[in-house]
Amino acid sequence: MSEIQSTANEPEFPQQSQLEEMVHDIIAQAQKLGADGVEAGVSIDAGLSVTVRLGETETLEYNRDRGLGLTVYFEHRKGSASTADFEPAGIRATVQAACDIARYTNTDPCAGLADAGRMASIIPDLDLYHPWQLGVDQAIELARECEAGARDVDERIVNSEGGTLSSYTGIRVLANSHGFVGGYRTSRHSLSCSVVGKQGDEMQRDHWYESARDYRDLATPVEVGHMAGERTFRRLGTRRLATRQVPVIFAADVARGLFGSFISAIKGGSLYRKSSFLVDHLGKQVFPGFIHIHEQPLLRKAMGSAPYDSEGVATQARDLVLDGVLQGYVLDSYSARQLGMETTANAGGVHNLTIDPGDKDLPGLLRAMGTGLLVTEVIGFGVNILTGDYSRGVAGFWVEDGEIQYPVDEIAVAGNLRDMFMGIVEVGNDVDLRGNVRSGSVLIEQMTIAGS
Repeated sequence: MSEIQSTANEPEFPQQSQLEEMVHDIIAQAQKLGADGVEAGVSIDAGLSVTVRLGETETLEYNRDRGLGLTVYFEHRKGSASTADFEPAGIRATVQAACDIARYTNTDPCAGLADAGRMASIIPDLDLYHPWQLGVDQAIELARECEAGARDVDERIVNSEGGTLSSYTGIRVLANSHGFVGGYRTSRHSLSCSVVGKQGDEMQRDHWYESARDYRDLATPVEVGHMAGERTFRRLGTRRLATRQVPVIFAADVARGLFGSFISAIKGGSLYRKSSFLVDHLGKQVFPGFIHIHEQPLLRKAMGSAPYDSEGVATQARDLVLDGVLQGYVLDSYSARQLGMETTANAGGVHNLTIDPGDKDLPGLLRAMGTGLLVTEVIGFGVNILTGDYSRGVAGFWVEDGEIQYPVDEIAVAGNLRDMFMGIVEVGNDVDLRGNVRSGSVLIEQMTIAGS
């Protein structure tokens, strides 16, 4: 088994100072054309992705992308334009286009830059940049080992959608006419595998992946593949369930979606449009008293960390739910003004949304549930943020006496998010750290299973 290691120097990017000079020049150009508020951002990304299927290289991609985005304001009239052309003539044309667009838009008193006093003045180093510039041969070998790890699990693993290795690095710089300028480099690396199992006439597919800022924090390719193979193998022999009401556990990687729906319901756009079931719920009980949900944007090396949001507003740790009570919304400067509030530094989304875990792992949650359904996959889109109605196709396992009995699929679970949130019994300590929402498995007291 090959060790995960770096084999080359980090990719060549322009110096941050060069990009800062570029965005300052863009802001000056827009101001000369009459803009009273200007925001400009530039990004450059590079990466390698390779997929091996059935031992053979199927795809090999190298990407190097760049982009420039510009937003201008003329007395609360907004115009935006973007380009990948960094030549002076292309930049001038982009600035002119943004200004021309603004002159034709309606005045919106809520439109404008975020307040100057909220700009980030200190940009901490969050340890987000760990380049892994692989040689092509090593990347292929690691992807091959990942797939082989899955195919070796059991002879019933008969086909593969491939093992994939991806590695990306980039730099971003943001500035505005308040005088704010910030920039930092990031990296993101992943290993994934998806395989197909067959038993009689039945075929099942499942996958697994690892993702990290630092390639040295990834599981080995064989471990990732083995997990994909085990997950696929365990799904063979599925049964249907009759319609019933039972406790439900959402596995950690699926539970993230539940809390993603919660964030959608407390986003500024949903609130000022009155299109959320949580309108006017600030200060009200929305979860059981033991639930604590908070943002941790300054965690080192975490996938959702950022020193400032996409408007340059400084991020900081804060509570969204404390003792089950809604403490704050998710707002950018525009939605905050619509609501008569202040931005929460969430332009572009939340940062490391964290749901504090309890003291049980997944087997402990299964024992606490006794009899019910463990959901390991959700299918389709069936969440109505306006009403809170929830209905999703799912696959998973039927549990009795705290032990998994057999896999199930072709069923759906249904409820209302109000009841589901208040019906949370426990959150597991098997926290999934691979993304921007950090949650363990979630046990819900009761939901409806729609089956045969």
